[in-house]
Amino acid sequence: MTLAADTDGLANPARNWAVASIALAIGMTVLDTSIANVALPVIAHDFGARPAESIWIVNAYQLAVVISLLPLASLGEIFGFRRMYLMGLTLFTLASLACALSPNLAALTAARALQGFGAAGVMSVNGGLMRLIWPSRMLGRGIGLNALVISVAAATGPTLAAGILALGPWPWLFAVNIPVGLAALALASRVLPPNPLSGRRFDIVSATLNALTFGLVITGADVVTRTSAKLWGAIELAAGLVFGTLLVRREWTRRRPLVPFDLLRDRVFALSIATSIASFAAQTLAIVSLPFHFENSLHRTQVATGLLLTPWPVAVAILAPTSGWLSDKVSAALLCAGGLLIMAAGLAALVLLAPVAGDLDIAWRMALCGIGFGLFQSPNNRLMLTSAPLERAGAAGGMLGTARLTGQTLGAVLTAILFELYAARGEVIALEVAAAFALAAAAISLLRLRRDAAREGASGRRLTGTDN
Repeated sequence: MTLAADTDGLANPARNWAVASIALAIGMTVLDTSIANVALPVIAHDFGARPAESIWIVNAYQLAVVISLLPLASLGEIFGFRRMYLMGLTLFTLASLACALSPNLAALTAARALQGFGAAGVMSVNGGLMRLIWPSRMLGRGIGLNALVISVAAATGPTLAAGILALGPWPWLFAVNIPVGLAALALASRVLPPNPLSGRRFDIVSATLNALTFGLVITGADVVTRTSAKLWGAIELAAGLVFGTLLVRREWTRRRPLVPFDLLRDRVFALSIATSIASFAAQTLAIVSLPFHFENSLHRTQVATGLLLTPWPVAVAILAPTSGWLSDKVSAALLCAGGLLIMAAGLAALVLLAPVAGDLDIAWRMALCGIGFGLFQSPNNRLMLTSAPLERAGAAGGMLGTARLTGQTLGAVLTAILFELYAARGEVIALEVAAAFALAAAAISLLRLRRDAAREGASGRRLTGTDN
């Protein structure tokens, strides 16, 4: 398949098949994050491992994704989004088989890391592929559908995991990925379009510095906030910041750097990244602290807490396609700001809950947070992708994922610090800080209002060359 320089997206039915192939892979990678969380106690018991050791089944996956997103996005621009997507999907599927056959915890952790690298290969070029699949006038709709898939996968993951574990042993959680992965590979290899290639060489030194920076900063923050080895965590954090400084100095003046400082010089793109980081920090602060708030302050059972958390992701899933469709017609910056203000109002309403609040009082506040986040997510992603020229769509997509993970990490670290500082009040303070982050994100989004329409034309730029 070839793509002419002046082509704006795919026509149906090719577009529908391409969207289906992406939905299969993205849904599978998101599901694998949540289902592993549910299975941790069972896996730890089977391997005779301590809970602290079993946490690395989750951490290895997430860390592999974080350190490899930007390097793999760069490789996608060099060798083709389609190639990178297929390679990532192949590795993810093979690693799922390795997970299912793992004889011990060390083997499972290593296989989960490989899964993370495969998932990063899929995620890193997802945004770039959407730029190629959807016509520019419909890109918001496509991003909304993508957000819907992610939200549904995240919301149904724990339930699906519980169902699988009720029928069979934990290796089935990973084995189910194999037929889905093979189907996605067969479809993607036939329908995904090629992209213009950058023609540059891959920067191994920058990729190494990037991995060291993100890896050390994230693991260091985790050690400082969750363990007693605070000195060692501080050393890791300091080392990560040193490598980060070296990375910035190396990349700052390059025309097409691995870390896309060229895109960050664009005001709209930089503000979109900042909005994303602040909003995902707010979301994580809330999601991590709310179970403690429901159980400790509002005296709900674990089962009731799980049900009361559900309105948020359900509302996101319902609103994401609508907000994506709206972002094709009205200001994305305004939609984002409006959604974040609604989210901040929902978080503030949760803070003000009385100890005797009923389930309905809690549910509508959770739904309000989800409505706000659903209105924000798709338009912001659209603005990030369209602020970059097509030849840098891979870097833009990589930064989209990196901003999300950075915000989530920041939120998790802040929650741990607040719980440490304020003890029983920590859960409420965390919700207040989450509301403040949502308000800050809304303010940042409004700074884009005058420029976002002017940047729409950027999505039409093309360079010559395609992958085969």
